[in-house]
Amino acid sequence: MLAIYFNASLNWLQLIVDMERKSFMANLLSYIPITQWLPKYKVGFIRWDLIAGITLASFVLPESMAYATVAGLPTYYGIYSCIVGSILFAFFTSSKQLAVGPTSAISLMVASTIGLLAMGNGDRWIELVALTALIVALLCFIAFIFKLSSLVNFISESILIGFKAGAALSIISTQLPKFFSVEAGGRNFIERINSLLLHLPETNFVVLLFGSIALLLLLIGDKFFPGKPVSLPIVIASIAVLSFTKLSAFGFQLTGKIPVGLPRFSIPSLTFSDMESVFELAAACFLMGYIETISAARSFALKRNETINSRQELLSMGFANLATSFSSGYVVSGGLSQTTVNAQSGAKTPISLIVCSAALSIIILFFAGLLKNLPEVILAVIVVHAVSQLIKIKELKRMYRLSKTEFWVAIFALLTVLVFGILKGVMLSVLLSLILLIRRISDPHVAVLGRIGDSHHFSDIEFHSDNILVDRVVILRIEASILYFNAEDILQKIHEKMELHEGKIELLILDLSTASYVDIAGSKMLLQFSDELKRKKISLRIVEALFDVRSLLRKLGLENLIGHISRKVSINDAIVDFFSGGLGKGDGKKV
Repeated sequence: MLAIYFNASLNWLQLIVDMERKSFMANLLSYIPITQWLPKYKVGFIRWDLIAGITLASFVLPESMAYATVAGLPTYYGIYSCIVGSILFAFFTSSKQLAVGPTSAISLMVASTIGLLAMGNGDRWIELVALTALIVALLCFIAFIFKLSSLVNFISESILIGFKAGAALSIISTQLPKFFSVEAGGRNFIERINSLLLHLPETNFVVLLFGSIALLLLLIGDKFFPGKPVSLPIVIASIAVLSFTKLSAFGFQLTGKIPVGLPRFSIPSLTFSDMESVFELAAACFLMGYIETISAARSFALKRNETINSRQELLSMGFANLATSFSSGYVVSGGLSQTTVNAQSGAKTPISLIVCSAALSIIILFFAGLLKNLPEVILAVIVVHAVSQLIKIKELKRMYRLSKTEFWVAIFALLTVLVFGILKGVMLSVLLSLILLIRRISDPHVAVLGRIGDSHHFSDIEFHSDNILVDRVVILRIEASILYFNAEDILQKIHEKMELHEGKIELLILDLSTASYVDIAGSKMLLQFSDELKRKKISLRIVEALFDVRSLLRKLGLENLIGHISRKVSINDAIVDFFSGGLGKGDGKKV
């Protein structure tokens, strides 16, 4: 009998272990979306994903090479980043069309910061770039673990519009010397433009004409073939012209030989001093990369009535950057331009990213030698054309009409990028976002509520002057969380509203339905205020408080002074209770 019980216990224990193992695996696989949708993959999708992947490869090949030059890296580093980053990204992204690769703003941030740290040492430059990608990956994983995906909301749309416009102008200023084929430089937009003007007499007009024609063809291609990889035929044509004519004798700078073969595994520098040096850059790249990733993913998800898991995209971006950091690449993120090409080419699933990676691998293995005669001015044209679309003049005009404050916030972001550079521009823009957020929270609106006609509903009399005030009762709604830095301001506004109320006040009702959080300092303020009202023989009722708010107020003993704080009591219930004699002296008046 004992043996039977023992065997039965073992069987139950094994069953529990098996269930726990299955639960763990199911939970783990839920963070790898490809395991969810790949078993349901439809055969009819293969054609579209193949077309989209090859089209995407045709687009990102010249674009990634161009962005690598902006980052101060050899052109093939951009290709490597797309090859390796796309594969890992496809496994973890929750989006069906989102494409990943180097971006313009991140490339310029990398160049401006790593350039100062590497001091012209190419090997050092590559080490620090790889380390930056690794730290970006770690920041993504940390943000995923602590559920910090809402970080993207700290930068307002107005700041983003201004920042992107400033970043575009700053990037263009780095590429203009290649148009004119002159040696010009500078630490920021103003210095670069000034340097360019000084060197204009040295302009190579053949290169300038060649680049201008290429840019014109890109613009025409955009008009007649929107969403298509127009840049690829221009790249092929420019290589052919430089290879089979004597035009190269006119001083064209060429990209040079690209090594044949796939990216090699390498370990980034892991010294503490190096990590400390690039951490600020990595934090800015993480922030900008995540914003670009989510913005691109959401814009296409909305068009197709799909949903995006913003937290999951921290994982996809993290693994993509982890892969590039060990594979001769640099920081990557989701991008709007490549996502547009992928989506408009008919991509049905992230399989298109794997196809893109395979196509780029074939190019780098068998056709790398054909890219050596690609003129740098063509890469500059591709960069200028891409980033110019970030300058939203219409949006700035619209913003000026709707809100002058938001407009000047955008202009501030634009100017900080131009004057201080992209990295400091990001930091200052984030700081401005936080200041504006704190300013809004620290100066909350306290509304005086009145009854809407004969109903049991109440709203702000400031916007609805025909609302009816209740005799001897003041109803206030605090429209913000009550925190240590705004508690005194809220108390002052409550006093001001009470002073404006005509006649004797016997009941004050505080509606906390819009106060999502009350900290200890805020709850102490309410406790002290209730004592003050008690001395003045004024009753206090708190209604519509959320669970966390009610819990803290109860712990501080506020219920002992004002009575039960219930989620079931509305403003009308409190008024009825007061006039029926439940609170102090009522006159029995029906309301």
